[in-house]
Amino acid sequence: MDERLNNAPCGYISITQQGYITKVNQTFLDWMEYDSADLLTKHIESIMSTANKLVFHSYFYPNINLHGHVEELFIRLKHKSGETVPYLLNGRRFDQAGVEMIDCILVQMRKRIEYEQELRSAKKQIEDAYWENDRALEKLKDIHQEIETKQTELLRMNAVLVELSNTDKLTGLRNRRFMQEKLEELIAGFTPTGDAFSLLILDIDHFKKINDTYGHQTGDRVLEQLADILKANAGVKDIACRYGGEEFVVILPGTNALESKITAENLRRTIASSIWETGCVTVSIGIATCTPADSAESILKNADRALYASKESGRNRVTHSRDGKL
Repeated sequence: MDERLNNAPCGYISITQQGYITKVNQTFLDWMEYDSADLLTKHIESIMSTANKLVFHSYFYPNINLHGHVEELFIRLKHKSGETVPYLLNGRRFDQAGVEMIDCILVQMRKRIEYEQELRSAKKQIEDAYWENDRALEKLKDIHQEIETKQTELLRMNAVLVELSNTDKLTGLRNRRFMQEKLEELIAGFTPTGDAFSLLILDIDHFKKINDTYGHQTGDRVLEQLADILKANAGVKDIACRYGGEEFVVILPGTNALESKITAENLRRTIASSIWETGCVTVSIGIATCTPADSAESILKNADRALYASKESGRNRVTHSRDGKL
């Protein structure tokens, strides 16, 4: 490895398309206190928690495969001590002698911690200042202003980080992580006498053909246009998310099975009748409605099985997991 890259002021990891580490620079090893033998040939997910593996599968791999690059992915990696370290990750796919590889640059997110430490220090200065004479009043005002400024900046940074971690960068919709959290909240609050809720999974029909025929940039525009249609047609309480690749999820609070089929059918017709630069674009939709026995995992599985049935029945159609029982 080039000496400058090996000691660059950022972490560098090169992985195969399957996720196995082939190169790692000394900077990252020093930060994480690993030896090269600890990481080389190991899978990158070996230094991730279960939650971060989900982020990697739902955001990193789909974007690398679709676009060839990923920018500003907020992720935590395991230090050798077992603690997690926050990073922003940029990745880019490239061809090396006919073999696809992925280069990753990692920058530590230490500013947030530094701001919190500065806040604690500033508050300690305030406590000390109360014991000083009247000449300390002006200094006290300055410290108060500094605290307000730093608190505002910390809140802004926190809001940005939360938004980044919950938003799909391409479409602007909520991402899979946010959807999973919201779905678990709805399941936890569901009672047999409470409002029902339903979930739709939409999959663009023959999306691979669109990419192969028109290119990935056109495919991205199709994804963006579909996201705009979902936003325009979503109710006030509805939650539209990008599930991954060409799949989208819409959560419909307060919507029973019959109502969800009407909503899904309206969406399907709207999408099919829209003007697309690739010609006609259609979606297949699977629906599931929550029951007292459901978990977040089971309602997703039920909707996914219904989606599969829509595809098996010819695509461009809506199927509810209870069809035949309604």
